[in-house]
Amino acid sequence: MFDRKTMQMPATAADDPPPDGMTLRILATSDLHMHLLPYDYLADRPSDRIGLARTASLIEARRTGPHASILLDNGDFLQGGPMGDLVARRSGPFAGTHPAIAAMNALGYDAAALGNHDFNFGLPFLRRAVARARFPMLAGNLTVRRGADFAATCVIERELTDPQGNRLPLRIGVIGFLPPQTEEWDQDLRAVMRSDDILDCARRLVPRLRAQGVDLVVALAHSGIGGPEPLPRMEHAAHALAALPGIDVLIAGHTHEVFPGPRWRGRPGIDADRGTLAGKPAVMPGFGGSHLGVIDLRFAPRADGGLAVDRFAVRAESVTPAMPTAVLVARQVATAHKATLRQLSTRIGRTAQPLNSHFAVIGHDCGLRLVNLAQRWHVRQRLAGTPDADLPVLSASAPYRAGGRGGPQHYTDVPAGTLSLRHLADLYSFPNRITAIRLTGAQLRGWLERSASLFHRVQPGTRDAPLLNPEFPAYNFDVIDGVSWRIDLSAPARFHPDGRLADPNAHRIRDLTWQTRPVADDQAFVLATNSYRLASCGLFSPLVSCNRVILDRDALTLDVLRRYVRQLRRVRIPARPNWAFAPQPGTTVLFETAPAALDRPLPEPDRLQGVGLNEDGFAVMRLSL
Repeated sequence: MFDRKTMQMPATAADDPPPDGMTLRILATSDLHMHLLPYDYLADRPSDRIGLARTASLIEARRTGPHASILLDNGDFLQGGPMGDLVARRSGPFAGTHPAIAAMNALGYDAAALGNHDFNFGLPFLRRAVARARFPMLAGNLTVRRGADFAATCVIERELTDPQGNRLPLRIGVIGFLPPQTEEWDQDLRAVMRSDDILDCARRLVPRLRAQGVDLVVALAHSGIGGPEPLPRMEHAAHALAALPGIDVLIAGHTHEVFPGPRWRGRPGIDADRGTLAGKPAVMPGFGGSHLGVIDLRFAPRADGGLAVDRFAVRAESVTPAMPTAVLVARQVATAHKATLRQLSTRIGRTAQPLNSHFAVIGHDCGLRLVNLAQRWHVRQRLAGTPDADLPVLSASAPYRAGGRGGPQHYTDVPAGTLSLRHLADLYSFPNRITAIRLTGAQLRGWLERSASLFHRVQPGTRDAPLLNPEFPAYNFDVIDGVSWRIDLSAPARFHPDGRLADPNAHRIRDLTWQTRPVADDQAFVLATNSYRLASCGLFSPLVSCNRVILDRDALTLDVLRRYVRQLRRVRIPARPNWAFAPQPGTTVLFETAPAALDRPLPEPDRLQGVGLNEDGFAVMRLSL
């Protein structure tokens, strides 16, 4: 399908003609995360940014025409948001087809890859959910220890029509991959499955798929784009995977980003305008149905009677508010939608103050503090009567909804007053379980140094320097309750955003204290965290792997939060944060937050100032250090 000497697809012209009978249109979604309707359950209002039912209108429009088409999904469709949790934890009205599968069946998906979050509720649930899918589920680098494996590949057949009206058969091979860390992120999976290196499996499986006589190989890689050089067990392997011989087209995902797009310009081996990785057509279609990936491949006959791509066009089309909600999807999920709204309205307690993440990145987040207090409360109870009962208990949690790739509406925003289950789900939206480990003061400092990688280095006296490193996701910005510290932004980051050591001589964490006393390097603590942190990969894994796990994957964090609020009845969180930036007179930084923050009282009005909205819809704030 591409030039075997250069390993490049043929170039496409700027005035690429509209699709015709010799065109295959590949349509792709990824990371739907149970956003089936254009509705934000956590804000309890319709959304103009998410929802497969709205994406469906674009899917149907792009199917229309003389071209052939296939519809693919790139994984993470079963978990995400309150509806996903409800369906996984209740039977009754959901004893039949899972609403996500019902919606995908109705839209006529041709194949889907499994993503790591599709395993969050366990392998038995996943098997039950996908059993009624009318399309194959692919996981080429997954081996199940008991029972049948999921399919690694499938072949889809279509017909093209040449200008003379002749029908030409086209065989499309599709192969799916998930992150090799999947079994580590959900610890219960280790006993039942093994997820292997993506590139190793591709080198083995792609030739087998080619041997079936396919004209085209499409890789569904639930994996971020990453670097071009292969590394063992790469989480973000899409770029390196695209460079392998035998793969013609690649669908990326997992990181909720959009490709092609300007963010990727200037990176070796990537054409951010044409939409290629290692010269191959590639697309990453955002999150929650926000975009539809569209790849048009125009074929021409080969001398040997086969077909070869001679032109292509790639785009990630944004779903707009003007697009109608598709009835065929809405009908499939109506029962689950109503049940979700009923459950979320359950009253749990009251809060004396708003709980939002608008200023989490500068230390003001009462909702995050509430989660940490609930985790500490639970761990203290569980340690009562054990040898570790007398150790200080700390708690680490991150602001999971704090903008970033989720967009300007992706913030926790709970008003003062009644606290319902909807609000608690807004505070903690993942099905993680509480874990506790023992660690030293030195390791505690290292934990905070890793979190401080979120921030750019800021030279004293700089005006309006960017505060946040966009490569660092907010879900890795752990804030630890029970100690206090300051972050010196004039120092370089000690770690890269992925956890690799950047500068062994760099130290940003200053004045780390416990109960007003400096923390000693050999001082012992118990740290409450979540089960995701137990994985032997990721930002904090070096600190977890060398320590004793005291509490292993205990209760669900959301359940603990609910019990804690019930016993409090009325929540009052200390307004003073337990961390701050070290002062840098004459220095200001800018950061993004929710547009709603411009209309709310500022936590530090003498140091904070609203600047306005940027082109992405975020509010921009100025902070004086």
